[in-house]
Amino acid sequence: MQTVILAGGLGTRLAEETGIRPKPMVEIGDRPILRHIMELYDAHGFGDFVIALGYLGDMVKRYFVDWTTLSGDLEIDLAGGSVGHSHRAPHDWHLVLAETGLHVQTGGRLKRCRPHLKPGAFMVTYGDGVSDVDIGALVAFHRKHGRLATMTAVHPPARFGEIELDGDLITAFAEKPQVRQGWINGGFMVLEPAVLDYVEGDDCVFERDVLARLAQERQLVAFRHDGFWQCMDTLRDVRMLNALWESGSPPWLRSR
Repeated sequence: MQTVILAGGLGTRLAEETGIRPKPMVEIGDRPILRHIMELYDAHGFGDFVIALGYLGDMVKRYFVDWTTLSGDLEIDLAGGSVGHSHRAPHDWHLVLAETGLHVQTGGRLKRCRPHLKPGAFMVTYGDGVSDVDIGALVAFHRKHGRLATMTAVHPPARFGEIELDGDLITAFAEKPQVRQGWINGGFMVLEPAVLDYVEGDDCVFERDVLARLAQERQLVAFRHDGFWQCMDTLRDVRMLNALWESGSPPWLRSR
Protein backbone atom coordinates (compact mmCIF):
# COMPACT_ATOMS: atom_id res chain seq x y z
CA MET A 1 0.00 0.00 0.00
CA GLN A 2 1.35 3.41 -0.96
CA THR A 3 1.50 6.46 1.29
CA VAL A 4 1.01 9.99 -0.02
CA ILE A 5 2.67 12.66 2.13
CA LEU A 6 1.42 16.21 1.58
CA ALA A 7 4.65 18.19 1.67
CA GLY A 8 4.04 21.21 -0.55
CA GLY A 9 2.50 23.92 1.62
CA LEU A 10 4.07 27.29 2.34
CA GLY A 11 4.27 26.76 6.11
CA THR A 12 3.56 30.42 6.84
CA ARG A 13 2.93 29.85 10.56
CA LEU A 14 6.53 28.68 10.91
CA ALA A 15 8.09 31.52 8.98
CA GLU A 16 11.23 31.50 11.15
CA GLU A 17 12.18 28.19 9.51
CA THR A 18 10.24 28.06 6.26
CA GLY A 19 11.74 31.20 4.80
CA ILE A 20 14.70 29.07 3.71
CA ARG A 21 13.30 25.53 3.50
CA PRO A 22 9.98 23.72 3.09
CA LYS A 23 8.30 22.83 6.36
CA PRO A 24 8.79 19.03 5.99
CA MET A 25 12.55 19.65 5.78
CA VAL A 26 12.74 21.36 9.19
CA GLU A 27 15.05 19.15 11.24
CA ILE A 28 14.15 17.26 14.38
CA GLY A 29 17.44 15.98 15.69
CA ASP A 30 19.67 14.92 12.82
CA ARG A 31 16.98 14.49 10.14
CA PRO A 32 14.00 16.32 8.62
CA ILE A 33 10.59 15.69 10.15
CA LEU A 34 9.60 14.22 6.77
CA ARG A 35 12.06 11.39 7.30
CA HIS A 36 10.74 10.76 10.82
CA ILE A 37 7.26 10.32 9.32
CA MET A 38 8.52 7.98 6.62
CA GLU A 39 10.42 5.90 9.15
CA LEU A 40 7.22 5.52 11.16
CA TYR A 41 5.50 3.98 8.15
CA ASP A 42 8.57 1.88 7.37
CA ALA A 43 8.53 0.45 10.89
CA HIS A 44 5.10 -1.02 10.10
CA GLY A 45 6.17 -2.43 6.76
CA PHE A 46 5.09 0.40 4.44
CA GLY A 47 7.91 1.84 2.34
CA ASP A 48 6.25 2.96 -0.91
CA PHE A 49 5.83 6.75 -0.88
CA VAL A 50 4.49 9.51 -3.09
CA ILE A 51 5.72 12.87 -1.79
CA ALA A 52 3.48 15.73 -2.99
CA LEU A 53 5.87 18.64 -3.50
CA GLY A 54 5.23 22.34 -3.95
CA TYR A 55 7.08 25.12 -2.12
CA LEU A 56 10.86 24.62 -2.48
CA GLY A 57 10.30 21.07 -3.64
CA ASP A 58 13.77 20.94 -5.18
CA MET A 59 15.22 20.89 -1.64
CA VAL A 60 13.31 17.69 -0.88
CA LYS A 61 14.56 16.10 -4.12
CA ARG A 62 18.12 17.13 -3.40
CA TYR A 63 17.98 15.73 0.13
CA PHE A 64 16.95 12.25 -0.97
CA VAL A 65 19.34 12.18 -3.92
CA ASP A 66 22.26 13.24 -1.71
CA TRP A 67 21.26 10.90 1.13
CA THR A 68 21.13 7.93 -1.22
CA THR A 69 24.22 8.86 -3.21
CA LEU A 70 26.52 9.87 -0.37
CA SER A 71 25.67 7.27 2.28
CA GLY A 72 28.08 4.39 2.68
CA ASP A 73 31.42 4.03 0.88
CA LEU A 74 32.39 5.71 -2.39
CA GLU A 75 35.19 4.68 -4.72
CA ILE A 76 36.31 7.54 -6.97
CA ASP A 77 38.62 7.24 -9.96
CA LEU A 78 39.84 10.79 -10.49
CA ALA A 79 41.67 9.94 -13.70
CA GLY A 80 38.73 8.16 -15.29
CA GLY A 81 36.06 10.34 -13.74
CA SER A 82 34.03 7.40 -12.42
CA VAL A 83 32.32 7.09 -9.05
CA GLY A 84 31.46 3.69 -7.61
CA HIS A 85 29.20 2.83 -4.70
CA SER A 86 29.72 -0.02 -2.29
CA HIS A 87 26.93 0.27 0.22
CA ARG A 88 23.43 -0.87 0.94
CA ALA A 89 20.61 1.63 0.60
CA PRO A 90 19.62 3.30 3.92
CA HIS A 91 16.07 1.93 3.53
CA ASP A 92 14.30 -0.35 1.09
CA TRP A 93 11.97 2.46 -0.01
CA HIS A 94 10.41 3.44 -3.31
CA LEU A 95 9.81 7.17 -3.68
CA VAL A 96 7.97 9.29 -6.21
CA LEU A 97 8.75 12.96 -5.70
CA ALA A 98 5.77 14.52 -7.46
CA GLU A 99 5.61 18.21 -8.37
CA THR A 100 2.05 19.27 -7.53
CA GLY A 101 2.24 23.05 -7.92
CA LEU A 102 3.04 26.00 -5.72
CA HIS A 103 -0.40 27.44 -4.90
CA VAL A 104 -2.49 24.26 -5.09
CA GLN A 105 -4.74 23.37 -2.13
CA THR A 106 -4.53 20.04 -0.31
CA GLY A 107 -7.29 18.36 -2.31
CA GLY A 108 -5.88 19.47 -5.64
CA ARG A 109 -2.40 18.45 -4.57
CA LEU A 110 -3.66 14.99 -3.67
CA LYS A 111 -5.47 14.54 -6.98
CA ARG A 112 -2.36 15.57 -8.91
CA CYS A 113 -0.71 12.48 -7.39
CA ARG A 114 -3.27 10.19 -9.04
CA PRO A 115 -1.04 9.21 -12.02
CA HIS A 116 1.51 7.82 -9.54
CA LEU A 117 -0.95 5.74 -7.51
CA LYS A 118 -1.34 2.00 -7.91
CA PRO A 119 -4.79 0.34 -7.91
CA GLY A 120 -6.46 -0.04 -4.53
CA ALA A 121 -6.54 1.83 -1.24
CA PHE A 122 -3.72 4.16 -0.26
CA MET A 123 -2.69 6.17 2.79
CA VAL A 124 -2.35 9.93 3.19
CA THR A 125 -0.77 12.07 5.87
CA TYR A 126 0.71 15.52 6.38
CA GLY A 127 4.42 16.30 6.25
CA ASP A 128 4.52 18.05 9.62
CA GLY A 129 3.20 15.66 12.28
CA VAL A 130 4.61 12.70 14.21
CA SER A 131 2.81 10.10 16.29
CA ASP A 132 3.11 6.62 17.76
CA VAL A 133 -0.03 5.53 15.89
CA ASP A 134 -0.13 1.84 14.92
CA ILE A 135 -0.27 2.02 11.11
CA GLY A 136 -0.99 -1.68 10.72
CA ALA A 137 -3.95 -1.45 13.07
CA LEU A 138 -5.17 1.63 11.19
CA VAL A 139 -5.17 -0.24 7.87
CA ALA A 140 -6.95 -3.23 9.42
CA PHE A 141 -9.57 -0.90 10.93
CA HIS A 142 -10.19 0.69 7.53
CA ARG A 143 -10.65 -2.66 5.82
CA LYS A 144 -13.00 -3.87 8.56
CA HIS A 145 -15.35 -0.89 8.25
CA GLY A 146 -15.56 -0.88 4.45
CA ARG A 147 -16.08 2.88 4.04
CA LEU A 148 -14.40 5.19 1.58
CA ALA A 149 -12.12 6.88 4.10
CA THR A 150 -10.63 6.45 7.55
CA MET A 151 -9.07 9.32 9.49
CA THR A 152 -6.99 9.06 12.64
CA ALA A 153 -8.69 11.08 15.38
CA VAL A 154 -6.35 12.39 18.09
CA HIS A 155 -6.54 14.48 21.22
CA PRO A 156 -4.87 17.86 20.63
CA PRO A 157 -2.04 18.96 22.90
CA ALA A 158 -3.10 21.51 25.48
CA ARG A 159 -2.06 25.08 24.77
CA PHE A 160 -0.70 25.53 28.30
CA GLY A 161 1.05 23.28 30.76
CA GLU A 162 -0.81 21.93 33.77
CA ILE A 163 0.01 21.99 37.45
CA GLU A 164 -0.87 19.22 39.85
CA LEU A 165 -2.21 20.22 43.24
CA ASP A 166 -2.39 18.57 46.65
CA GLY A 167 -4.63 20.95 48.51
CA ASP A 168 -2.92 24.32 48.16
CA LEU A 169 0.50 22.80 47.40
CA ILE A 170 1.77 22.54 43.86
CA THR A 171 3.29 19.07 43.53
CA ALA A 172 4.25 18.85 39.85
CA PHE A 173 4.24 20.54 36.46
CA ALA A 174 3.13 18.86 33.23
CA GLU A 175 4.26 20.44 29.95
CA LYS A 176 1.49 20.58 27.34
CA PRO A 177 -0.36 17.34 28.12
CA GLN A 178 -2.77 15.82 25.62
CA VAL A 179 -6.30 17.16 26.03
CA ARG A 180 -8.72 14.36 26.93
CA GLN A 181 -11.88 16.06 25.68
CA GLY A 182 -12.59 16.35 21.98
CA TRP A 183 -10.94 14.93 18.89
CA ILE A 184 -9.23 16.52 15.88
CA ASN A 185 -7.94 15.35 12.51
CA GLY A 186 -4.50 13.88 13.14
CA GLY A 187 -3.77 12.90 9.54
CA PHE A 188 -2.69 9.27 9.06
CA MET A 189 -5.62 8.48 6.77
CA VAL A 190 -6.56 5.54 4.55
CA LEU A 191 -8.53 6.30 1.38
CA GLU A 192 -10.20 4.32 -1.36
CA PRO A 193 -9.46 5.53 -4.91
CA ALA A 194 -13.04 6.83 -5.32
CA VAL A 195 -12.27 9.60 -2.82
CA LEU A 196 -10.25 11.36 -5.53
CA ASP A 197 -13.45 11.75 -7.55
CA TYR A 198 -14.67 14.14 -4.83
CA VAL A 199 -11.83 16.56 -5.66
CA GLU A 200 -13.09 19.09 -8.20
CA GLY A 201 -9.91 21.03 -8.93
CA ASP A 202 -6.72 22.64 -7.66
CA ASP A 203 -8.62 24.96 -5.31
CA CYS A 204 -10.26 22.06 -3.46
CA VAL A 205 -9.39 22.03 0.25
CA PHE A 206 -9.35 18.35 1.16
CA GLU A 207 -10.40 18.83 4.78
CA ARG A 208 -13.27 21.26 4.10
CA ASP A 209 -14.52 20.11 0.70
CA VAL A 210 -13.86 16.36 0.72
CA LEU A 211 -13.71 15.07 4.29
CA ALA A 212 -16.77 17.12 5.29
CA ARG A 213 -18.75 15.71 2.36
CA LEU A 214 -17.64 12.17 3.15
CA ALA A 215 -18.79 12.67 6.74
CA GLN A 216 -22.22 13.86 5.54
CA GLU A 217 -22.50 10.73 3.39
CA ARG A 218 -21.42 8.50 6.31
CA GLN A 219 -18.37 7.36 4.39
CA LEU A 220 -15.75 8.61 6.86
CA VAL A 221 -14.81 6.67 9.99
CA ALA A 222 -12.52 7.63 12.86
CA PHE A 223 -9.62 5.53 14.07
CA ARG A 224 -9.26 6.80 17.65
CA HIS A 225 -5.68 7.18 18.81
CA ASP A 226 -5.13 7.94 22.49
CA GLY A 227 -1.35 7.94 22.32
CA PHE A 228 1.22 10.53 21.35
CA TRP A 229 0.58 12.95 18.50
CA GLN A 230 2.18 16.30 17.78
CA CYS A 231 2.11 18.60 14.78
CA MET A 232 4.85 21.13 14.07
CA ASP A 233 3.12 24.47 13.60
CA THR A 234 5.30 26.89 15.56
CA LEU A 235 8.92 27.41 16.58
CA ARG A 236 7.88 26.31 20.06
CA ASP A 237 6.74 22.98 18.59
CA VAL A 238 10.09 22.58 16.81
CA ARG A 239 11.98 23.16 20.06
CA MET A 240 9.73 20.78 21.98
CA LEU A 241 10.11 17.99 19.42
CA ASN A 242 13.88 18.47 19.39
CA ALA A 243 13.96 18.25 23.17
CA LEU A 244 11.99 14.99 23.01
CA TRP A 245 14.43 13.63 20.40
CA GLU A 246 17.45 14.62 22.48
CA SER A 247 15.96 12.85 25.51
CA GLY A 248 16.88 9.58 23.82
CA SER A 249 13.32 8.23 23.95
CA PRO A 250 11.07 10.29 21.65
CA PRO A 251 7.47 9.11 22.05
CA TRP A 252 6.83 8.71 18.32
CA LEU A 253 9.25 5.75 18.36
CA ARG A 254 7.09 3.74 20.77
CA SER A 255 5.23 1.86 18.06
CA ARG A 256 8.39 0.64 16.31
